[in-house]
Parts: sequence; C-alpha cells; structure tokens
Amino acid sequence: MSDSIFIGQAGELAITLLPKLANRHGLIAGATGTGKTITMQGLAEGFSEIGVPVFLADIKGDVSGVTQPGKAHPKVAERVVLMNLDDFKFQGFPATFWDIFGKQGHPVRTTISDMGPLLMSRLLNLNDTQEGVLSLVFRVADDNGWLLLDMKDLRAMLKFVADNAADFQTVYGNVSAASVGAIQRRLITLEDQGGDQLFAEPVLNLDDLMQTDSEGKGVINMLAANTLMNSPQLYSTFLLWLMSQLFEQLPEVGDPEKPKLVLFFDEAHLIFKDAPQVLLDKVEQVVRLIRSKGVGVYFVTQNPTDIPDSVLAQLGNRIQHALRAYTARDQKAVRAAAQTFRDNPELDTETVITELAVGEALVSLLDEKGRPQIVQRTLIKPPKSQIGPITDSQRTVLMSNSLVAGVYEKMVDRESAYEILNKRAEELAKKQQADETAATQAKEQAKAEKPKTTSRQRETPMEAFFKSAMRSIGTQIGGRLVRGILGSLLKGK
Repeated sequence: MSDSIFIGQAGELAITLLPKLANRHGLIAGATGTGKTITMQGLAEGFSEIGVPVFLADIKGDVSGVTQPGKAHPKVAERVVLMNLDDFKFQGFPATFWDIFGKQGHPVRTTISDMGPLLMSRLLNLNDTQEGVLSLVFRVADDNGWLLLDMKDLRAMLKFVADNAADFQTVYGNVSAASVGAIQRRLITLEDQGGDQLFAEPVLNLDDLMQTDSEGKGVINMLAANTLMNSPQLYSTFLLWLMSQLFEQLPEVGDPEKPKLVLFFDEAHLIFKDAPQVLLDKVEQVVRLIRSKGVGVYFVTQNPTDIPDSVLAQLGNRIQHALRAYTARDQKAVRAAAQTFRDNPELDTETVITELAVGEALVSLLDEKGRPQIVQRTLIKPPKSQIGPITDSQRTVLMSNSLVAGVYEKMVDRESAYEILNKRAEELAKKQQADETAATQAKEQAKAEKPKTTSRQRETPMEAFFKSAMRSIGTQIGGRLVRGILGSLLKGK
C-alpha cells in the first residue's frame, strides 16, 4: 500500500488519510478565513507526493503558490516544532494551469454535444418548457448526424428547428417559438460572460489531467477561477461536466491502492444551488459510482449543510474547520455539522466547532475497514510549498514548460451543424432561383408561341340580337340550377 497522507496531529496521535480509501470522497468545511484553502493545498501536496494527480479550482489564485518552495515563517516554524515534523522541508510541486478563458492557463474546452441538454439547460438557467425544446434540438441534431460543437452550431440548429417547426411536430412534439427565442437570448448573455470560449475544439483530453512528472509526483492541475467566479453558473456547470466525463470515460478499477485522480471542488455550494431535482439525482449517482473509476471527489464549502444529504452521506473523509454561531440559524448549522461526525467521548463536538483556531480542525477519516473514525481535534500540517499566489511572470514560465504547452492554444473549427445548415440553405436558395428563372423563361416562350388572332369583323345587327338572346336564356337556366341545388340541400337538412 502507498504511504499514508499526513493530515495533522491530535495530541500525540498522527491523523493520516489512507490512499486506498481516498476515493471514498471527502469534505473540507469551515467559515471564511479558518484555513480551508491551506488544508486543500496541503492535501494536494500529499496526493502529489504519492504519485496521485490532482485537479482543483483555484478561486482566488492563492493555490498557485504550490508550484514554489515555501519560505521560512514564524508561524510555520512554530507549527513544525509543535508537531515534531523532523523531516519537514520546503519544496514546490509539478503543476499545470488551465483557464476557460485561456489567459491564466491553457484553454480548456468541450463541445455543446458533450455538454448535453441537461447541463446546457443548467448553464442557461432554462425552465422545464425551454429545456424540453433544447432537448428536441439535440435530438434532431443527433438523428441527422450533425455535430454541435460551438455556440454558432446551437444557434443554427435553433433557427432550423424553429423554421421547420411544423415538420417536426408530429415526430418530436410542439416547438414553442417563445422558448426558442428565450434560449437564443440566454445564449447571448452566456456569450457576453465569455461562455463561448468553453465550447470549441480541441476538446480537453482527460488523460492530460492524469500526468506524473519525471520524479513520479502527481501533477496538480489548477483551474484559474478568479475571473470564472463572476459567472457562477458557468463555473459550477463546468465542474459537473468534468465529473460526468470522468465517470463516462474511465474504466472500472474497483478500489485501487491509490486514486487515479482526486478532484477538489471549491465553493461547492454553487454546484447545488438552485439545481433542479433531476440534476441533483444525476450528481448523486455520479458521486456514488465514480469512486469505482478510481476518482476521489472532495467538496470544499463553508458549511456541510451546503451539500445535499444524499451527497453528504457519501463523503467519508471529513475535515471541519471553525464555524461561527452568531445567530439562531448559525447555531442550527453548528449542531447539524456536529451531528455528521462519529462522537468522541472526550470532545463536546458542537462546542469545539466554534472554538477552533485558524489552522485547526475537527477531523474524521476512514479506517482500514472503511469505517469513520471518531472525530479528533487536529492541528493541520503547514504546506511545504509557498502560501499565496505566484507572479504573472512565474506563471508564464510554468505554462511555456508545461506538458501540454501548445496543444490546446490553437482553436479548430471543423464542419458541423452550422456549416451543414448554411450549405443546405445556399443550395435551397440556388434551386429556388433556378426554378423561378425556368418559370419566367417558360412564360416568355409560351407568350412568344401564342398564335396571333386576326382583326375582329364588325357584327351584323342580327348576330348581335341572337347572342344577346342566348346569354339571357343561359342566365335563367343557370339561376334555376343553383337554386335547385340549394333547395335540395336545405330540404335534406
């Protein structure tokens, strides 16, 4: 078995995370400023040291310091002495930077088709009716073999479906013009937020997230999220997409000696906030089953109550930093958090949660049989890497020397729904123009071939009288015929 990951010290007891049980997921919770980010950084270091790649969202850019060796600091030195960390030494760790907007990291992209209608509906914040129309659009594209790669593909498909709504009604159901218009407006809003940068090719290769360096250390993949957090729907939907893609693409491995990849989702409450039940059910299913793919998921949030109970129940490894209890609602949240731990008879968990200092936490990890251990008041180890962000120049150097440098920078735009539908429209326009030209030529030819009539001869008085009499008789007969028909219909009725 791989070496255990040292989390901290509870008195004389070393608190360690067993790599074999790291894919049973985890939770890092606590109020702002209590040390959640430092704990996440320390855990990422621990996984990297045993050769496990990590993916984490760097909300404020602070975790980028993991790439540089730490520097001597009185508080760090005090903690090292207090915990008897004789082998502690500062060091940096291998990392790859990613950024949906392609500015602070390598571009990370997916396609509209890969995102799917459920997550796209979440991203666009659609109601049930609008989601139904979007699902119809995806179905039409799939049935025709048309790829939805980027935003212009989706726009083209929406217009095509709206223009041919009557043709699709019998097969796919009604197409609401109002819903199509609403989706198109939401796409404009998403594009204004920079969401169009996410949808393009080349698509992120998941293997690039599971790299190790020449020394066997796991690469720490950091998603630059400081700008991304201005679009919380985009942030949370991307994380859900990543988790679902790993679940769908990775093979089953059961319970490996150590995870193939560990995910840290900071600000995890955004994933579940205002999410429809169908999406929550999907997330619960993926979290429950993805561990068999060798992937561990660690949610980082302020309060355990931010996570739905069905998901929270699957998070076996828990680190709880301090919570504040200023209001009745806060006190209720503290009680709820305390109840999630296995009781320690020597601790009043509910009271201790409010008394924890910065860098201190209540920790309960899984034992060798997968059972939660009793909760322990723990001093969290200091990170070996730099605390705080790196400079822009340091980031640029690291990106240029990255394992994926130059792989994702150039966007590719191959033939997809937009190009196919444009080509169809051009061909249809040419055909209509040809038909109109042929019809005009036919009319001109018929007019040219029409025989010319001779000049009309003047009628004699007798001929004029005879024609007038015949017209009068015909009118009387026709009138009687019409009345006879109407009369029979009325009579029959």
